[in-house]
Amino acid sequence: MTWTGPRELRTQLARLWERGELLRDAVTGNARFPLRLSLKLPGSADITDRFEAVRLWAAELSATAAVRVEWQELRHRVQGVQKMPASVWVETLDAALNWLGKRREWERFSAQVAATRQTHPALLRWLEKRPLQALELSAEWPRLLAVLSWLGEHPRPGIYLRQVDLPGVHSKFIEAHRGVLAELLDLALPAGAVDQGKTGISQFSARYGFLDKPVRIRFRVLDPAIALLPGTSCPDVSLDADSFSRLELGVKHVFITENEINFLAFPPVHDAIVIFGAGYGWEALARSHWLQKCSIHYWGDIDTHGFGILDQLRRHFGQVNSFLMDRETLDAHAGFWGHENKPLAADLHRLNAEERSLYDELRDNRIRPGLRLEQEHIGYHWLVQRLDQILNGATELHTGILP
Repeated sequence: MTWTGPRELRTQLARLWERGELLRDAVTGNARFPLRLSLKLPGSADITDRFEAVRLWAAELSATAAVRVEWQELRHRVQGVQKMPASVWVETLDAALNWLGKRREWERFSAQVAATRQTHPALLRWLEKRPLQALELSAEWPRLLAVLSWLGEHPRPGIYLRQVDLPGVHSKFIEAHRGVLAELLDLALPAGAVDQGKTGISQFSARYGFLDKPVRIRFRVLDPAIALLPGTSCPDVSLDADSFSRLELGVKHVFITENEINFLAFPPVHDAIVIFGAGYGWEALARSHWLQKCSIHYWGDIDTHGFGILDQLRRHFGQVNSFLMDRETLDAHAGFWGHENKPLAADLHRLNAEERSLYDELRDNRIRPGLRLEQEHIGYHWLVQRLDQILNGATELHTGILP
């Protein structure tokens, strides 16, 4: 039977709830009720051939307390004059909520709307756009509004998130709700309190004027003659980016590698340090203008992302040379070739001719689909040999591998 029964009628109403339409009315004041529901009726052949089923269907609709049925009289050639449903209406919002079992949810959301209208009317647009998400946050809503009020009174506060001290707002609350808070704060705060250039969850603190956890740069001194710390030789040090930018080491060579074991095992070198890289994102390192005077050698994986990271690093330091990222190294370690799952497809404009040639071969799968060689698979003797080639070519700097 394809006629519309109580189950199908309730499903129509449930769709309005699931799309947030009924909740949205609490914000907009839209008068949706009385609401006419779609009704598929029996045809003339149904009345002829299945009269008893049609009668039971009409009786079931009539007995559905949540709806009002409008009737019409039909003259049928076989059954004569019959009173048949013509349309079905849900008269009130109360009737709809009771039928769906959503009264408590409606009341919670209505309370959110009322509180928001009173204290932060600019957020009504968000409630209208995301009513179901707002309902899920109903228990947290007073705390979210409290955070918004506090930031309205203390724009760009210059403290850490966990230093915000509000009754009932625990130390991790803001961190846990950064996604929704970002959308709300953009609506509630004046333009001058929001740094539009900072986007995404990772830049939440910077966007709204909080202190952020400092980016740390880890490096090893490769020359025992450099007395960075009293009583230590070639220390492994981590500094915040600002402190690193103030160093005066006088080094001539800086090596950057993405693998921790390679970083730890890097051999001693005169007038040099090695930095433990962090993949994409070199803004913190770019603060260290003293690096512009150094010869920088980047050692990444031989795959498309390795060259992508190299390309990005050169945006800040144009003098960077790639290190152990050439076709000779790749071919010499064919037994260790692996697979890159999501290779880059972009053109990289900061690569030199040799690098671009190898990058294109990898990107275009000319050697093997998804080919990569991870840097940790390159033999130590290969590293030492290449270092010797680099440093012997710079004897005027009095540099070299230490014994």
